[in-house]
Amino acid sequence: MLKERVEAVLSKVKPMLQRDGGDVELVDVQPDGVVKVRLTGACAGCPMSTMTLKNAIEETIKKEIPEIKSVIQVG
Repeated sequence: MLKERVEAVLSKVKPMLQRDGGDVELVDVQPDGVVKVRLTGACAGCPMSTMTLKNAIEETIKKEIPEIKSVIQVG
């Protein structure tokens, strides 16, 4: 299932975020290929969180799961 595949990819990204005191949690995977995540810890208020979301999280997920169209952050 798609949600489990996304979780597996996120588990590869999490150690990088956790080293800096942050984390990411999966909120939802929509049928149209949109993944919703919540950045927590240090990532939640970091000015670089948008870059982290797009350059690290979204890029990694889309590379490994081509049917994912985008990753968005939710509150």
